[in-house]
Amino acid sequence: MTISNQSRPSTAFYVQSMLSFAISLGALIVGVVSLPVGTWVRGFLAVGVMYVVTSTFTLAKVVRDHQEATSVHSRVDQARLEKILTEHDPYRVPGT
Repeated sequence: MTISNQSRPSTAFYVQSMLSFAISLGALIVGVVSLPVGTWVRGFLAVGVMYVVTSTFTLAKVVRDHQEATSVHSRVDQARLEKILTEHDPYRVPGT
């Protein structure tokens, strides 16, 4: 069975992603806090921000799980195909 070379994100990409998320979330929170509106409006916007963040994490997890399930399924299919091909002998005479 062949092992697929699945690329992994580098440490630099991981750090960049974490910093980008932290900076964007921090800037959004500062923006909500500094708005010249009432407490209820700020609270509503804060809950909206948290809802968007948590649903984004959930969506990312669902997409990742789907990709992993698809890759496992294709690896099983590939293993079955390789087994069939290794067992197949084109020069075998039927009945012998």
